[in-house]
Amino acid sequence: MASYAAKAPGVYVEEVASGAGPIAGVGTSTAGFIGVVPDATTMPTNAATDTAYTRAALNTAQLVTSTADFERKFGSADNFVLSSAVTGFFQNGGTRAWVTGLSATSTDLVADATAALAEFETIDEIAIVAAPLDAVNDQINEAILVHCELMQDRFAVLSGAQTSDATYSASSVTAARASEYGAVYYPWVDVSGSGEYVQPVGHVAGLYARVDAERGVHKAPANEVLRGVFGVSQRLGRNQQGPLNQAGVNVIRVFGNSVTVWGARSLAGDTSAFKYVSTRRLFNYLKESIEEGLGWAVFEPNDAALWAKIGGRVSAFLERTWAAGALFGATPEDAFYVKCDADTNPEDVRAMGMVVTEIGVAITQPAEFVVFKLAQKTNT
Repeated sequence: MASYAAKAPGVYVEEVASGAGPIAGVGTSTAGFIGVVPDATTMPTNAATDTAYTRAALNTAQLVTSTADFERKFGSADNFVLSSAVTGFFQNGGTRAWVTGLSATSTDLVADATAALAEFETIDEIAIVAAPLDAVNDQINEAILVHCELMQDRFAVLSGAQTSDATYSASSVTAARASEYGAVYYPWVDVSGSGEYVQPVGHVAGLYARVDAERGVHKAPANEVLRGVFGVSQRLGRNQQGPLNQAGVNVIRVFGNSVTVWGARSLAGDTSAFKYVSTRRLFNYLKESIEEGLGWAVFEPNDAALWAKIGGRVSAFLERTWAAGALFGATPEDAFYVKCDADTNPEDVRAMGMVVTEIGVAITQPAEFVVFKLAQKTNT
């Protein structure tokens, strides 16, 4: 119970117990997009008054919260490939995106994209990263994977090549390497009804956001219709999909009048605990939520009382996560464990001013825990 001490007539000071409140889940659906926009050298002479062309500074991330906001900063929505992706993101359920426009006359697009990713490192809320371009750039895709692996709190949405290879082999679709922090989607999509195809990454990123909001980040972003899409560049059936699916390529298929994402695999491979998109993204969510939710520990003395507080806060958060259906297990004990005690915090760890918490979560089946350790500075 809070206590109040009178300091002057009508003035009271509330004494609040130390420590933060319950751990809150972080956002999972803010996107970071990198793409090409027209610049001064490619604009017509009336560009100063033509709203089809960009106003935002090049090579600098801009927050956009709607298609209209994007148009105000980057030009009209039918003008270039990037706009199709961002429009598709909002059509499919996205609400926030950081967008970096690169020059249409850049002499080193890979270097510019890499610099944009470096800026994305400073934007904590980004959870999905994509680079919708006129053609798939394997070097940029690799840079995005490296970025997501470095940050460990975001996921790469990549596009397969716009190929007409009748074999639909994985090697003809993507050169992306194995990674649990990314997924490939294929084929390209028609977003105008005119047969002009673009990479599906913006629409898929929006689908991630929609599924997160409606069902939770632990649900697979698959068997879901892509809004604002009229068709695909290659119409694939079950026989063509099979080999691609095994290689980690998520096929976009047409069923009746609906264009549907029909796969939810990451690039990690069958033997990985993170072979599915939702598993990796759930783990990202859990780690970041707990890390941010325990920020108050830096101000606490490193003792048994702190360990008990940490264990209680983390257990309560994971129990809510389990109750929402995100963790496997009939009971909380089957779904997770939290260990923050003298075993995880021996004298040498405390001497370094650190508190270590070991956390195991059942993200694939009951009582089979994927374990991570969280080390934080303390007031010791």
